[in-house]
Amino acid sequence: MLPVRGVRRLLDSATRGHEGRSRVSSFSSSPWEAALSQLDEAARIIQLDEGVHDVLRTPKRSLTVAVPIKLDEGGVRVFAGHRVHHNTSRGPSKGGIRFHPAVTLDEIKALAMWMTWKCAIMGIPYGGAKGGVAVDPKALSRGELERLTRRYASELVPLLGPDRDIPAPDVGTDEQVMAWIMDTYSMNVGHSVPGVVTGKPLSVGGSAGRGEATSRGVMYITSATLKALGRAVDETTVAIQGYGKVGGPAVRMLHELGCRVVAVSDVSGGVYGPQGLSPTGLSAHRNEAGTVAGFEGGEAISNAELLELDVDLLVPAAMEGQFTEENADRVRARVIVEAANGPTTPEADRIFHDRGILVVPDILANAGGVTVSYFEWVQDLQAYFWSEDEVNERLRSIMEGSYVDVLAVAEERKSTMRTAATILGVSRVAEAHVTRGLFP
Repeated sequence: MLPVRGVRRLLDSATRGHEGRSRVSSFSSSPWEAALSQLDEAARIIQLDEGVHDVLRTPKRSLTVAVPIKLDEGGVRVFAGHRVHHNTSRGPSKGGIRFHPAVTLDEIKALAMWMTWKCAIMGIPYGGAKGGVAVDPKALSRGELERLTRRYASELVPLLGPDRDIPAPDVGTDEQVMAWIMDTYSMNVGHSVPGVVTGKPLSVGGSAGRGEATSRGVMYITSATLKALGRAVDETTVAIQGYGKVGGPAVRMLHELGCRVVAVSDVSGGVYGPQGLSPTGLSAHRNEAGTVAGFEGGEAISNAELLELDVDLLVPAAMEGQFTEENADRVRARVIVEAANGPTTPEADRIFHDRGILVVPDILANAGGVTVSYFEWVQDLQAYFWSEDEVNERLRSIMEGSYVDVLAVAEERKSTMRTAATILGVSRVAEAHVTRGLFP
């Protein structure tokens, strides 16, 4: 681990202003514009060859498909689906599939690019991909959801494969959706291929520890950050935005780590209890009410209010674009650990840097999911499976090692952790691209 002064310097130097600007002079709230601006900043700092820079700015392939399904009540409805491969210089593409009404091609392109850097930072031999369908899965029956999944997967079959492109769950999808995709692909090729997806049930080749891997990785990164800052875990207050597949387990894990989780929210609202919230009580209330809103263990707050609470650590675990230039000045947390993808716009990033708020970026903090997906893929290819303790220990080793790598770059370049993480990921992908050369 780097000495404590390495992380403290990141906090203390922030008030001296941002270290350079990207070649994009103005930004929108688009995730794709944010992803491009982060790449451009890293490319400028490392003086990346212009041709390589252009290659990394351009997704390798983007597919948009129509996904028609028969509705239970009769009739047909068509949804728009996407799959993007950003880069495959370091190996087959890897990335989740989300079902959400707000899915757009630009969002999927950004998420695929972030996956490329994330895999490179973790030292995983994958390139980045992402997919999605613009649909509200809660509005579909189970039969409609299965038909949607299988039709979408059928459209993607030419891209998929354990040595080509390996999807995983994301927002609005789960292990059952992955099982349907695995079965659809297997039926198309004529034999069972467990390694074509990850995040699937144990009964069809899933990995122990995969379901909570992203949350566990956030916990490992939070622990490493607090140690590097010299901050006592039991004196650290935490607010978590989002109580889904990542935020829910993160509440329990950070509580078990010793932090005091004082606020939690989901799409319906939130709850704040300065003395700490009960993870078991929250879970029971959520299971009964379908939301954390209304939990009697604290007072009601909104999602916006949660982001502005006076806490030591803030964990956004919902959707992208939560921190913008409109609310960044009101954020009072000293440290932000990004469990969600792209929760901070470039404008907010600059404000946080100027205000001395340490942001541990998504491409480092939430990489536990893809890391254990890699473990699952390896186990499927070997047809030999590990215990959950083995999975968790391997995850801890990789997450902590990657944290040290990013801190080392931040100290060397005197940059923010996000810029350092992007530099590390871009450098590794660029090296692989140059080593392989261009065909033909």
